[in-house]
Amino acid sequence: MSVSEKVLNFNFRKYLKAKTRQKKNRNILLNKDLFKIRKKRNFLNICLKITLEELSVIQKEASFIGEIIQMTNNEKVLIKISDVEKILVDFSIKIKKSELKTGARVGLKSETYTIFKILSSKIDPLISLMKVDNIPLSTYKVIGGLEKQIEKIREIIELPIKFPEIFQSLGVSQPKGVLLHGPPGTGKTLLARAVANQSGCTFIRVSGSELVQKYIGEGSRMVREVFLMAKNHAPSIIFMDEVDSIGSSRNQNTSSGGDSEVQRTMLELLNQLDGFDTQENIKILMATNRLDVLDSSLIRPGRIDRKIKIPNPNTEGRIMILKIHLKNIRIEPGIDLWEVSKKIEGCSGAEIKAICMESGMSAVRHFRGMVNFRDIQKAIFKITKKKIADFQTTRKLFDYDI
Repeated sequence: MSVSEKVLNFNFRKYLKAKTRQKKNRNILLNKDLFKIRKKRNFLNICLKITLEELSVIQKEASFIGEIIQMTNNEKVLIKISDVEKILVDFSIKIKKSELKTGARVGLKSETYTIFKILSSKIDPLISLMKVDNIPLSTYKVIGGLEKQIEKIREIIELPIKFPEIFQSLGVSQPKGVLLHGPPGTGKTLLARAVANQSGCTFIRVSGSELVQKYIGEGSRMVREVFLMAKNHAPSIIFMDEVDSIGSSRNQNTSSGGDSEVQRTMLELLNQLDGFDTQENIKILMATNRLDVLDSSLIRPGRIDRKIKIPNPNTEGRIMILKIHLKNIRIEPGIDLWEVSKKIEGCSGAEIKAICMESGMSAVRHFRGMVNFRDIQKAIFKITKKKIADFQTTRKLFDYDI
């Protein structure tokens, strides 16, 4: 073999090796691309399977949601599906008869109307927020001048809840609720907080304005759910503040849609007050400063049959309130609280508290570590401006600027 042939064979083998190496690299790249394609295909197949399952679920006939009205003697259940449709249905053997209680929400099969599932009770999140989880720290000791009112409210609220056997042995029906009425700032809400603390019950606070809703039927639904939540968490106390916003007298000439919706809410409240038994450990506590505008059907005997007036404190009551609010404030020795209480005649408990706080701010303003009588007088002038004329001589005596 000549030299030229050897060179030619060497080059040819080199060419073949290069081509073989190139094909191997190409096959590796093709295998990588094929692996990616197969992986993407598997992912698309999973997505297709999920989509087909969702489509099959969507194409199925929907179930109905109903509310149990009554159990019959022939193993039938009376169900309300809508406001006008009520039917007798059977229930699945997987469901215990003891679970079918009046008012429970159930799922019904669309073909046979058979009950196949017990649903959880539906409560609006806004209603759940009305339940006070952190019991207020207020006690009867921080309330001054309301000893008689405290005694009455304990007889109406606490006694039936803690000792119901007393009423059962006497055969006396328990009062359903109590209405606190009086001028603003006299301690109605504070008294309700003390009741919540002392009774140890579930405390549900509802403001009357929260039940006034825009859409028809929303206020009535919220009232129903409030009483349902109270029943599920019994013993419980429902405190309705500013009840005059929904309990005002009905006017037959009312043409406004908002007023008619407020009246529907009040009618549902009356219906709920008549609907629950006094033995269910649910007590109603209402507060208002406009007793004259309340509808007579709301405060008649059998509904809110007890009314307690919370007046402005008298001289002894004002002294007690002053002692309560000045207890943690450093005051100058020798201040006559009797004289102070006489000068703030007609003030409410909230105004007396404001006077105590303002006197402390006056001492802080003048960089003093103790409240003196001058600070208290300045606070009285600032809070009760109508009493400035009564202190003309005192003002000249102490000679200070208001």
